[in-house]
Amino acid sequence: MVADGSRLPFFGPRIGRCGTPPDAARQLRLTECADARPRRTTSGAGMTDDERRQDAEASPLRRIDRKTNGEIRPTERLAMNRTGSFDWDLDTRTLDIDEAGLTVFGVDPATFDARPGALLEHLEPAERARLDVTIDEAITGGSNSFSVHFRVPLDDGTTQWTHAQARILRSKDGMAHRIVGVVRDATAEVTHSAFVLDLEKRRQRQTNIVERTTSAMSRAVTVDDVTAALTGPGGLARLGADGLALGLVENSALNIVALSGESLEVLDGLGSGGLDRNLPLADTIRSGRPRFITSLAALARRYPELEPHLGRLGFRAAAYLPLVAQARSLGGMALFYRERTVFNADERILCLGLAAIVAQSLQRAMLFDEEREFATQLQSAMLPPRIQDVEGGDIAVRYHAAWSGRQVGGDWYDVITLPKNRYGLVVGDVQGHDTHAAAIMGQLRIALRAYASEGHPPATVLARASRFLSELDTERFATCTYAQVDLASGTVKVVRAGHLGPLIRHVDGRVGSPQVRGGLPLGTSTDLLDEEYPETRLDLVPGETFVLYTDGLVEEPGADLDAGINALRNEVSAGPAGAEALADHLSERLWERWGSGDDVALLVLRRSPDVGSSHAPRLHQYIHQADPEGLSDARAIVRQALADWDMAEFADDAELVTGELLVNVLLHTEGGAVLTLEVLPEPVRRIRLSVQDRSSAWPRRRTPGETSTSGRGLLLLDAVATRWGIEPRGEGKAVWCEIGPAPPVGHHAATHPRGGVTGEESRPAERGRCAKGVSRITAVMRDTP
Repeated sequence: MVADGSRLPFFGPRIGRCGTPPDAARQLRLTECADARPRRTTSGAGMTDDERRQDAEASPLRRIDRKTNGEIRPTERLAMNRTGSFDWDLDTRTLDIDEAGLTVFGVDPATFDARPGALLEHLEPAERARLDVTIDEAITGGSNSFSVHFRVPLDDGTTQWTHAQARILRSKDGMAHRIVGVVRDATAEVTHSAFVLDLEKRRQRQTNIVERTTSAMSRAVTVDDVTAALTGPGGLARLGADGLALGLVENSALNIVALSGESLEVLDGLGSGGLDRNLPLADTIRSGRPRFITSLAALARRYPELEPHLGRLGFRAAAYLPLVAQARSLGGMALFYRERTVFNADERILCLGLAAIVAQSLQRAMLFDEEREFATQLQSAMLPPRIQDVEGGDIAVRYHAAWSGRQVGGDWYDVITLPKNRYGLVVGDVQGHDTHAAAIMGQLRIALRAYASEGHPPATVLARASRFLSELDTERFATCTYAQVDLASGTVKVVRAGHLGPLIRHVDGRVGSPQVRGGLPLGTSTDLLDEEYPETRLDLVPGETFVLYTDGLVEEPGADLDAGINALRNEVSAGPAGAEALADHLSERLWERWGSGDDVALLVLRRSPDVGSSHAPRLHQYIHQADPEGLSDARAIVRQALADWDMAEFADDAELVTGELLVNVLLHTEGGAVLTLEVLPEPVRRIRLSVQDRSSAWPRRRTPGETSTSGRGLLLLDAVATRWGIEPRGEGKAVWCEIGPAPPVGHHAATHPRGGVTGEESRPAERGRCAKGVSRITAVMRDTP
């Protein structure tokens, strides 16, 4: 936009020297020095093409103004660099442009009529419009300058990039009235910029290939991981290739371990064989030199064995690369390309770099596989080679190595044959996940087996095993659960050393977690002078299943241990009945699903079903007199057992009676007590609870006063229990009671299978079971004189 407010295209219809009226426009004249004379040029005879081109480019410079002292004027300096200047008067729509500027536009100064349109006619319509918009936006937008690149077609059919840069002069009111600037040949600059941009793109692509490949290889641990990273999803894209073949040297032979890419299946028949075969990959491995192939015909002539297959390959080029790490030949890798026809220096360096990355990863993975195989064999030797059949049941064991690290650890299992048709079941975990842990595990397993085989009680077996581990001075500890099982009677004696307790699946599918009191981990208990391992007695009914496991089976990443144990309980309940089938089910559903980073030992024992057996769930627990936590643990065990047996409605009364009977033994006798809890299924389902001690003195019913703090034990027992009694047991006695609905008249003997009912007390059936035990106990205490 000019002073009169009209919109002006870049080059208007009229042109003239700046300041000259439009009607007086005349051709731009060259500024010449007073002493300048035209130089003669050769006729061109005898000149080479380069000389003619250089002479044509220098022709505008032959009339450069020179001062007498030989100095070059500024206009001459610009012309020497194919840069001209112009002065455009927007008011008069005239343009003053020098000869160098006209040369940039490809206009002969002798024919230029001083019209800007003469320059505009040399541009393509698209370039003309883009140039006009750029300058118009600069003028109307209030800018003081503009810079634009545009293309000018030359007479020889080529295109020249041209750059115009100008200053916009404005009047005091902000109206543009004059543009002064320069125009120059920018072909070399733009071409170089395009080349640099293309070069940067190619180098960025190569950098991305190296980075992605390095990242994928850094996560590969085994040889299988390396091949999966190369041939799996995104593998070829990471390498920037269309196909891949990977061969490894094994026992002086070439084994093709991976093929990836369309049509490469035709090479399957050439997969494995000796290194002496005349094939490109074997040749590359033998020589240790890469081969870059851009002609399949030449490849067929060099390797005739390939010729029948090349016609079906959809590739035009290939790079055969040796895989060498620390001067050891590991194999070779071939990369195939569909479109590539040449390998320049950068591309060859890239291929060699990729081969080096893959070779380093393969070497590390091979070493890891060798170490893992050694560790796995070591651990396999430490575990029992086979598990013998057990009479009266079926047993299954599983060991799963960790999915991380060297896949070796300190978990173990064992089944020990004991005298009198009994079996010792062991599951344990030595601290650590390395070959040292596996070695310690082997020694500890053998020592524990020896102590158990000597016939020692379970508590003694763990105490001696703890002493043994402490004497090894390994600074490692171990957790363990040991169970002595008599399948003929169903008796199970369990001790724990800082390990997880067992699970029992009942015949009806319910799963219980019996409360098994535990001691300190092996090794630690000896160091702390606390080798006590309380024994818990359980009963395994025919058809029930006993499960021991290590923490790797229940430790789910991101979840607490209780959640894992609950998940295990659910899977044990939902799993198949057989021991082998259940072990497989638990492995598949838990260990494989969670991708455990820990190893796992699992032992499943199922007592053979006994058709028509009336056995019901039973629990035994020994409470030591000097154990301050024994009483509270016994109450918790009773409550948990009843919950597992789906009889939680009896828990309050049973817990109250348990406490009263145990307190009586612990206060008035010189020893501990054995608590027994069992279910009496017929004729009415109820529970039977007994406490046995070694004292022959029977408890006496007393009449306490209002302020007495004792003497109400039997009164409470009578208020809560449906039936209760006292019977002799060897040198001692047992106080028992039944809680639940009263049996029909005439079934007392059936509810008391051991026969003796000495001292039995019973209440009329109409008294019923204490649904609200607290209110009835309060009444008993109130009515007592």
